[in-house]
Amino acid sequence: MQEQYRTARLQLKQIATDDVEFIQALVNTPGWLRFIGDRNIHTREAAMAYTQKIIDAPNVIYWVAKLSETQVPMGIITLIKRDYLPHRDIGFAFLENYGKNGYAFEAAKVVLDDIVRQNMDTHIMATTVPENTKSIQLLEKLGLHFEREIEVDTEKLSLFSVSL
Repeated sequence: MQEQYRTARLQLKQIATDDVEFIQALVNTPGWLRFIGDRNIHTREAAMAYTQKIIDAPNVIYWVAKLSETQVPMGIITLIKRDYLPHRDIGFAFLENYGKNGYAFEAAKVVLDDIVRQNMDTHIMATTVPENTKSIQLLEKLGLHFEREIEVDTEKLSLFSVSL
């Protein structure tokens, strides 16, 4: 996978320690807390530890999405090989004030296109809580289809996938 991507409006760069303030803000947004869960990242030190854990994890890639014009960070695209899934899981989270502009689609699509171009995997999966309708709509727009419900640590998740 590439460390950076560019689209017409965005720049994606793999997460780095200089992203800690943004990560602390993102993981404490109402949407993250509701649909992903509280990661107890309420200090700069906790954000630094969380960011470093992501950087050090061999099966985890986070790209921070920024507007090309301003370089303001607004969201993340993730690609994670989870123990409970046979293929990598694509994910996304964006600050609420950047919603409804197509940024999450644009950012996730460039990553998916690269996976296809490099013939890196035969499938991509995604999970979300069933009530996260915005996430489900974006997954479907990206070409993923509902596969089934799964349970992970007593939490019901909707599993989506796409063959590449």
